[in-house]
Amino acid sequence: MALDIIGAGYGRTGTLSLKQALEQLGFNKCYHMMEIFGLPAHPEQWRAANRGETVDWEALFTGFRASVDWPACNFWREQMRAFPKARVILSLRDSDSWYESVMNTIWKVSSMSIGTPQAESAQTKMVFELIWDGKFQRRMDDKKHVIEVYERHNRDVIENVPKDRLLVYRPGDSWEPLCSFLKVPVPATPFPKTNSTEEFNQMFAKR
Repeated sequence: MALDIIGAGYGRTGTLSLKQALEQLGFNKCYHMMEIFGLPAHPEQWRAANRGETVDWEALFTGFRASVDWPACNFWREQMRAFPKARVILSLRDSDSWYESVMNTIWKVSSMSIGTPQAESAQTKMVFELIWDGKFQRRMDDKKHVIEVYERHNRDVIENVPKDRLLVYRPGDSWEPLCSFLKVPVPATPFPKTNSTEEFNQMFAKR
């Protein structure tokens, strides 16, 4: 099964809501960081990709029709080469609110693992190698730097994906632009809205 949709947007840009929306539209399943909890072999494959090693993308995405969120969004170019008919969705949000969301959710949880046995787990190593160290040089308190990395990534996608294959999508855009881009009917149900900062922290507190 080949990917139909490549999500190029960084985490905390509404990617979990987008995952649920895509699955509701029939693009089932959609790969997201949350999937990796149930795929113990995947962190090492992503680490290998980050090292520049050859990855069998079709095998990695077996059973999936779409990808969003980290770690997949780091490799949108590779996915476009592997799946030349796939369309690309760049999820975006205001840079300042994105940074605050990252700092209050995924970085907050990741930073708590530093110096603990959890830091040696394959998933935590993957997250640091691909995101905190690999993208941001672990300079998360340097807001200007982090936002520059985020905005540079977004410009790179916009400037290099053919316009007829790209949808720039923002939280709140709802069904219409997404369904028009994917050429599917607009559902009668409300657009999914999930994984707010409060919901994220409640979920990890339970864990």
